Amino acid sequence: MFTDSISTLPAFLTYLAVALAIMAGFLFIYVSFTPYREISLIREGNTAAAVSLSGTLIGFALPVANVIENSHNLLDLALWSAIACAIQVATYLVTRVALPQIAADIPAGKVAPAVFLAAMSIAVGLINAACMEY
Repeated sequence: MFTDSISTLPAFLTYLAVALAIMAGFLFIYVSFTPYREISLIREGNTAAAVSLSGTLIGFALPVANVIENSHNLLDLALWSAIACAIQVATYLVTRVALPQIAADIPAGKVAPAVFLAAMSIAVGLINAACMEY
């Protein structure tokens, strides 16, 4: 009985490792699109940077989790994750057009624009996840 329960462990570990690598890759790509350095700001205690980046990571993780649950192979995971990445970057860029000061507000520690960006990222990620149909 235990061997039946644990028989999918290799697939679990594979998907987990690939998903974490994809998440790290997304984080690298995303922070290259923002004019401020979120990780440095977070290390300095900037709550606005932490909120906005956290929302973006959640917004990306939602469709990735959906793909993992419904995908047939790792290629599906990689392809749909790339689409989710592009959509999250586009969400940031659209939000930046709507709130042009966000590029200065987040490094300045203004939380309201960061919360809005986080909410946009999560909302778009949720819709993105729901649209990924197999």
